[in-house]
Amino acid sequence: MEELLYQYNPWWMDEFEVDDLIIRTNYFNKLKKNVDNKSIIFLTGLRRVGKTTLMKILIKYLIESGIDSKHIFYISLDDYVLKDKSLRDILTEYRKIHKLSMTEKVYIFFDEITYETDYHQQLKNIYDTQNAKLFATSSSSSLLKDKKAYLTGRAITYEVKPLDFNEYLEFKKIKIKKSEEYLLETYFKDYMREGGMPENVLNPSREYLMNLIDDIIQKDITAYNGLRNHQIVRDYYTLLMERSGKQLSINKIANILKISVDTARRYLGYFEETYLIHLVSRYGKTNEKLLSAKKIYACDLGIKYLFMGERDLGSYFENYIYLKMRNNKDIYYLYENGNEIDFMTRDKILIESKYYSEMNEKQKKLFEETDATDKYVIDSVKKLQILDKFEI
Repeated sequence: MEELLYQYNPWWMDEFEVDDLIIRTNYFNKLKKNVDNKSIIFLTGLRRVGKTTLMKILIKYLIESGIDSKHIFYISLDDYVLKDKSLRDILTEYRKIHKLSMTEKVYIFFDEITYETDYHQQLKNIYDTQNAKLFATSSSSSLLKDKKAYLTGRAITYEVKPLDFNEYLEFKKIKIKKSEEYLLETYFKDYMREGGMPENVLNPSREYLMNLIDDIIQKDITAYNGLRNHQIVRDYYTLLMERSGKQLSINKIANILKISVDTARRYLGYFEETYLIHLVSRYGKTNEKLLSAKKIYACDLGIKYLFMGERDLGSYFENYIYLKMRNNKDIYYLYENGNEIDFMTRDKILIESKYYSEMNEKQKKLFEETDATDKYVIDSVKKLQILDKFEI
């Protein structure tokens, strides 16, 4: 195993170069501010969204901050060689290589932690018995659920999202002058087509995004949940993308695919758990939230574009507003008497998305009469800057 561990940790022997990696400042700052506390840090999010890159950038930062490189350990737990090894086995081998006692402080990075059985309990044991700062990643929200509460009070979780429009421009090395803001719309249309998956932004490829979707469906949904019919799951996802931005009828989906309503509902949960889709409840009392149809949004505009093409550009705009708002606000859609306003937050911020268009009279009446602390109509790319104030 020693040879494998050296392969994963080149900084033990040579200088570690990550100069070609672009720092996502928002996430990096969150990691950096937690470096010196005891908490276990989980990074979760869509596959290939940049979780591993963030860990590598943090490793570089630690080395530059004076941490002995031999006190930093990274391993990807989806490596076949490690399938029968516990976390303790792996760490014991690491400490043996560098003659490190259990009391010597080390920084441990476990990539794809959910490949390890009973990892919650294993991490708790390491947390309690070793002098180790632990970081870990997962591509599934459900697998991070700590049903036995082993890590209660011991862990902090951050979801890494696809690049937003500002990050997209940064990755593309595009700077727009104040006098040239008319270019925003053109670049936003490019962003709609390419989306915010970091590798795809740097090297746009339809094949890359299709392979990503197939990878998630095959590994994280069908294989993990023991589903036999890969094609039904893929057809289901196609239907969801075609309906993104709309209220979703589980019964209609079940009828189209010729599966039971319970199966359709269960599969929908798998898509949500792996971050391929996001669901939004109706604003209102608890029974309205639970019983009303949910609206569906794509995880990334580039993935949505694979299925939708140039149709309904307004739905891309609305989808983007949702992606910017989620995690920063509890967000719902408002629906009354057949009229809909796109977003209402728990703290009563009302937002209507109108891509270079206007509300009809009934919508306008609902918008004006709804009790809200703040109201915004976002009808142009330039006005997307309003959303920056909600960033945490």
